[in-house]
Amino acid sequence: MFPFFSRSKMSDAPEVNPAPAKTQEPHPLDALTGGAFSAATSGERASRIRDWLATQPAPEQLQEVFKELSGRDKGAARAVRERLDEIRRAKGQEAIAAEWAEKAQALLAAPKLNIADALAWQRDAAKAGAPLSREPLSLLKAQMADRVKVIEDLQHRVQVQREAAVLLAQRIEVLSTKPWRDAHAALELLRADVARWQEQAQELTGDASWVSVEARFPPLLDASRTQLLVVWEAFQPAVAQAAAAAEDAAAPLPPVPVWADELRAARGLPTEAAASSAAAKPARATKPKVAPEVVEKAAQVVREALATLEKETAEGHGKASAGAAAALRAVLKVHGKHIDNALEQQVHTALVAAGELEGWQRWSADQVREDLVAKAEALLNRPEGQALGGRKMQETLRNLRDQWKQADQGGAPNHALWKKFDEACNAAHKVVEAWLDKIRTEAAEHKAQRLALIEEVKAWAQEHASSTDWKGMNRALYQFGDRWREGGHVGEKLFAELQPQWKQAIALAAAPLEAAQKDSLARRHAMIDEATALGAAPTLRIDAVKALQQRWQAEAQSVPLDRKHEQKLWDAFRKPIDEAFNRKSADREKAATELSARDRAVLDASKALEAANTTGDAQQIRAAVQALEAALRGQAQAAEAVATAQKAEAAQNAASPAEQAGAGDAPAADADASGAAADGEAAAPAAAPVASPKPARPVVAVRGDDRPGMKKDAPAAVGRGARPGERRDGRPGDRDAGRGPRAEGRFGDRNDRGGRMGERPAHEDRGPRLGDAAFRAQRDAMEHAQLALKKLAAQAHGETLTQLLAAWDKRDPSQVPSAQDLGGRVTASVRAAWTQALSAAPQGDASEALLRLEMAAEVPTPAEHIAARRMLQLQLLTRRNDPAPAQTWGQDAARVLASASDAAGARRLQNVLKTLLRKQ
Repeated sequence: MFPFFSRSKMSDAPEVNPAPAKTQEPHPLDALTGGAFSAATSGERASRIRDWLATQPAPEQLQEVFKELSGRDKGAARAVRERLDEIRRAKGQEAIAAEWAEKAQALLAAPKLNIADALAWQRDAAKAGAPLSREPLSLLKAQMADRVKVIEDLQHRVQVQREAAVLLAQRIEVLSTKPWRDAHAALELLRADVARWQEQAQELTGDASWVSVEARFPPLLDASRTQLLVVWEAFQPAVAQAAAAAEDAAAPLPPVPVWADELRAARGLPTEAAASSAAAKPARATKPKVAPEVVEKAAQVVREALATLEKETAEGHGKASAGAAAALRAVLKVHGKHIDNALEQQVHTALVAAGELEGWQRWSADQVREDLVAKAEALLNRPEGQALGGRKMQETLRNLRDQWKQADQGGAPNHALWKKFDEACNAAHKVVEAWLDKIRTEAAEHKAQRLALIEEVKAWAQEHASSTDWKGMNRALYQFGDRWREGGHVGEKLFAELQPQWKQAIALAAAPLEAAQKDSLARRHAMIDEATALGAAPTLRIDAVKALQQRWQAEAQSVPLDRKHEQKLWDAFRKPIDEAFNRKSADREKAATELSARDRAVLDASKALEAANTTGDAQQIRAAVQALEAALRGQAQAAEAVATAQKAEAAQNAASPAEQAGAGDAPAADADASGAAADGEAAAPAAAPVASPKPARPVVAVRGDDRPGMKKDAPAAVGRGARPGERRDGRPGDRDAGRGPRAEGRFGDRNDRGGRMGERPAHEDRGPRLGDAAFRAQRDAMEHAQLALKKLAAQAHGETLTQLLAAWDKRDPSQVPSAQDLGGRVTASVRAAWTQALSAAPQGDASEALLRLEMAAEVPTPAEHIAARRMLQLQLLTRRNDPAPAQTWGQDAARVLASASDAAGARRLQNVLKTLLRKQ
């Protein structure tokens, strides 16, 4: 065994002492930050930094720690940076706070404080970023709010005092209509109320903040005091005089009619009304007769006033009915003595009804006022998210106050409801005031922006005064216009001041562009005149039109115009040219639409072919196709016949003078035989071409016709040598010179090829070109005919297969389709084999034959037979000399037909034959 050496714990071998770890010196800022720089993890470092920041270190220490820590751990340094930013913001806010504190102290130290100035101080301080929530601004803000609250309370108390004075005067007036004893009993209470009112008014005027109240409130308080004192000073002596008259019968009666009548009744004297009626009776008895015209006029005037009062009373117009009643009383004072008793009774009834309506109007007016108070109080108590904006609140308050005025017109005022309504409206109006302040601030900003834009436009105009970049200038002007339109809302008065300045600046900036546009307009009008002249010319010059259009495009790209104006100019420029092209197109179409005899024949044949396509008869379609092809070829044959006739006529015209010359020379030849014999040798060549005229062969332009050896009468050149370097001209002395021309071999005479590619037959003359309508008609008809024939062939193919499968199912050889129906792929021997297979009784298995057929047709095999097909393919790989299934598909089909028929086999056979019978 091999010894195993191991060192046990008790081994005497000396252990190797590890090297001492390198000690890291502590960071100088560790003692300051509590060991943040020596922390093991970033989280621990961030925690120690937060603990150190809680001790409120000095800014210098913060800056030093941030400088060292930002390079080590940015996450931990973020807290230090935020504290530094906070200190900087605090320093900036301290300066702002000191500035706004001075402004607040100046406002508070002033003897008169305007509420608008106090609110503006708070708003502007918040916009400037002053710390209103910290000392000393928070204290100054609270003092300012208290001061404003005191001033508003004084103003509110002035309104209350005014209402109280009105109510006291109304109490005194009501007591003057009641018995004097009631007034005497309420005299002390009224005296105390009036004295208290005066004390409260004196307190208001003696308040230190009274000078800060708005200017409209002190006159209101003075007027209320004056009115109350006048009524009270008249009421006190009247009560005292009534009391004295009640104790002493000789004392004078008070000036109050109700109290005077009461004292007369107590003394047993008639009242003032009874005395006046008693005094009036003898006067009426002694009055003279009045003219009927005067009586009739008085009755008419009273009836008109009465009708007006009844109308207003029926319509429920409280204020109008009161006015109508006063008008009727005034009429009665003048004409009352001339009316009869019946009319007077109607007048009194109408006056009573008007008084009742006035009382009802007073009650209904109070109902309307209560609704208005509820609406005013609900303006600030809307659900969350449905608060009204400034403009909507302003319109709503205006409508509510208008409705209150209408309610006051319909009845007596209700001061208690008015107080509640006014308080609710004033509270809601603070939203409007804040909105108006915002609007004013935005208007000032918008004004500054618009003035800056005007100055920018002026500077831009001076900078680009000599520029020729008209597109850039136009783009810049449009941008300036967009900025002016989007400059924000300003007041109508301010906009009226700024708009002329803007127009002047933009006109100065657009002056060079407008001058260039004016010149461009002149040039464009000149080009329009040129286009009109070109369009009116009898012959349209395309080159001139193109050049003119290029000039127009260059002008349009260089100097921009207004879109609509430029489009109008372009339409005017294009109109004459378009009209000229339209005339040319119309002439061309007119010439193209004139059908020739050939076009008519082709069109008729095309229509006949379309009609045959609709019948579905293949024979008829083929006949129509042949007729159309004949129509297409017939014109070429006619053209060839015409050309042949013209050539024959030209040959006859050339032969007739020669015959006449031969007939005239015959007697001379008989008379002088020696002369004829001598001249015969010279005349023979001349008469030869005339004796046997041949039809001229059409000249075909072939390359190389003018080269030596290409003409029929030129000697043929020697053929090409077999080896390089051999000469081709066959000069004497050459090796091939004595060989002579090559005899015609199996390729014939190659020297008579007529060029490099040989002499080709002339192209078939197809006659004149078909018109567009005829060409399209024959093309569409041919396409439709081909589609119809394909469709009929497919139908016939399907019927043939169905008939063959039916013959297999019934074992009837007579139903096997004919060889013509089966197609060219099925020979007579194959059809005979199929017929013989159907004649015998079913025998054998057709599974292998079906697999071979599917392999020949390359169609898929059902899933249950895939394994058998693979096995058969493997077997066929071993039979190298056996024919392939594609070669024996006819015999395989006979084996299938010899077996028994079933549905699955029929489907497989149909799929196979559908492909095999189609293959060509």
